[in-house]
Amino acid sequence: MSLLENRTETTVPEIDFAQDEFVYVTPDDPRAQPLLEELEWEYDNRYGDLFGEPASEELARYPADEFIAPKGAFLLLLRDGVAIAGGAFKTFDESTTELKRIWASSAHRRQGLARRVVTELEDESRRRGFTRSYLTTGPRQPEAVRLYLATGWTPLFEPGLPPEEVGIHGFAKSLTSEPLDVADIRRRHDEELAQFFAQNPGFAEAARAGRTTDGAAS
Repeated sequence: MSLLENRTETTVPEIDFAQDEFVYVTPDDPRAQPLLEELEWEYDNRYGDLFGEPASEELARYPADEFIAPKGAFLLLLRDGVAIAGGAFKTFDESTTELKRIWASSAHRRQGLARRVVTELEDESRRRGFTRSYLTTGPRQPEAVRLYLATGWTPLFEPGLPPEEVGIHGFAKSLTSEPLDVADIRRRHDEELAQFFAQNPGFAEAARAGRTTDGAAS
């Protein structure tokens, strides 16, 4: 069934976005837990064991203090005191933040919430003195790829390639009026992936196998 099916029969309630509130918290804030649980389910539902481990392992890959000032930030978007979207960043290098955990509650989709979260994380990165941001997303999150392309992020891959062939989709964005040094951030992206795969050889082998299998089936 198409997501667009029967849309004309659905009445969308008017939403007062002015009542929404951004708050910076720690990753263990109780208000964040429903979002993180849903994100974990979504990762596992989309990726299964494609990468040789439960995709939800990604959520536990980094220490919590990576997402707490001054190293990083953990953001919630609240409506009536309830978290409806969120995201985070950690320090990638001295001038760059890496955005992570961008998410919107399944009950509040199609309201532009993820876009608002990304914009706020970009703004907070600027306020902290960073000059660019970087992020990655996976081959089975086409809506994330569309969002980043639509909001001025530069792809660090060839957009015409099949998603499974690209694998890990890297993006970067300048946070100043200066143009993005694409060659530099692409080099850093490649180095980061190489280091990650060296530390997680099972992940690398599974990723290669997944690209081969999916590519043959497409």
